[in-house]
Amino acid sequence: MEIQIRNPIRGGDFLISRVNVLHKVIACILLLPFILAGICDAQTLQTASVSFLVVRDASGRPIRNAGVVMHPVKSSGKQERGGLELKTDAEGKASYDGIPYGKLRIQVLAPGFQTFGEDYEVNQPKMEITVKLKRPSGQYSIYEDHPDNKDKGQQPHDQSSKPQ
Repeated sequence: MEIQIRNPIRGGDFLISRVNVLHKVIACILLLPFILAGICDAQTLQTASVSFLVVRDASGRPIRNAGVVMHPVKSSGKQERGGLELKTDAEGKASYDGIPYGKLRIQVLAPGFQTFGEDYEVNQPKMEITVKLKRPSGQYSIYEDHPDNKDKGQQPHDQSSKPQ
């Protein structure tokens, strides 16, 4: 059976046969598994739940409101654009679900503490990361007396000999 349809724009006639329709239906049926496979692959991307505990190195007490910054890392070792920042609660905990498997760069920042940074491999459904933050160490000054200078026979810098 053939159906004749008139195209008013072009002024021509064209035929649609059962064979043409059947070919299109078969093509759709054959392509459907490939389309569904692509959708399923996107949905089966493995993700993890990552939780953090941020504590003081010396006492082990939790640090509240520490910023935990997460950046994905490319296979070349370079940090990808984008990222996510979390804040720790009163117990020093923060967590996030849906982190894709692979390398993850973690940076932890808190006022009065040294910045922490390290790369982790996310390869299991649940990960717990404990970060111990240290207080900043004292700064070295050439204007102070140091025990090392006396042992080496060096004279400490004399502030009274400044040019005037």
